[in-house]
Amino acid sequence: MLLLYILMASLATTSADFYRDAEINWGDGRGKIIEGGRALTLSLDQYSGSGFQSKNEYLFGRFDMQLKLVPGNSAGTVTTFFLSSQGAGHDEIDFEFLGNATGEPYTVHTNVYAQGKGNKEQQFQLWFDPTATFHTYSIVWNQQRIIFMVDNIPMRVFNNYESIGIPFPKNEPMRVYCSLWNADDWATQGGRVKTDWTKAPFVASYRNFNINGCVSGCGSQSTDSFNTQAWQTQGLDANGRNRLRWVQQKHMVYNYCNDKPRFPQGFSEECKRSRF
Repeated sequence: MLLLYILMASLATTSADFYRDAEINWGDGRGKIIEGGRALTLSLDQYSGSGFQSKNEYLFGRFDMQLKLVPGNSAGTVTTFFLSSQGAGHDEIDFEFLGNATGEPYTVHTNVYAQGKGNKEQQFQLWFDPTATFHTYSIVWNQQRIIFMVDNIPMRVFNNYESIGIPFPKNEPMRVYCSLWNADDWATQGGRVKTDWTKAPFVASYRNFNINGCVSGCGSQSTDSFNTQAWQTQGLDANGRNRLRWVQQKHMVYNYCNDKPRFPQGFSEECKRSRF
């Protein structure tokens, strides 16, 4: 019984409270927790952006965040929601939202780093206006795979292929980080469209920051109650695979697994295993 209590205590299930779960870690007042802790805004001007991080580190979990992105001409800006550890050999799981000129779709940039190595980019154009209202962006991270989701629709799956020598993030606890910053040297059309500072300050809004994860590591225990956390083994059923196929066929605009000029020596081995 004591063992079960310890196992369950290592699992953190939280509902949105930015005061409890997050801290603004840069921006000199440009990040603000509002609505009694239920929401948070980040702003960017010509002098600085802003950002916040989770108070806890997690080793596996499901991480949900609702975002309303910078409206209007957001070219040059990058809004982020990602997980990361620290150090040269860090792990990282990225959602980055690349701003664009008014009327053009936002580009969602995803990437996975393991042991300091990335180069696993996939990019998508959203099929809705992410500035008009809040949408939910989710990262499911377990020992088998990483699933990127938008409004519970799978956008990308990165499977654990350690068996064929592909590093997978599984040993380093990571914090949640979110930020709004200027990257007009590359973010919009490869840097051809620059940030229009007459539109500043740019503001992105966050709410419903929900984490269901392991603060100290989930371990390899087999206790039934411990394994009731669905995200620990979450994959895609037939409907999920169909939705993933739709997103990847209709809305993907870049896939590292198809970029022969960038990888003339050949694609990474996991590209040969992926169906999408």
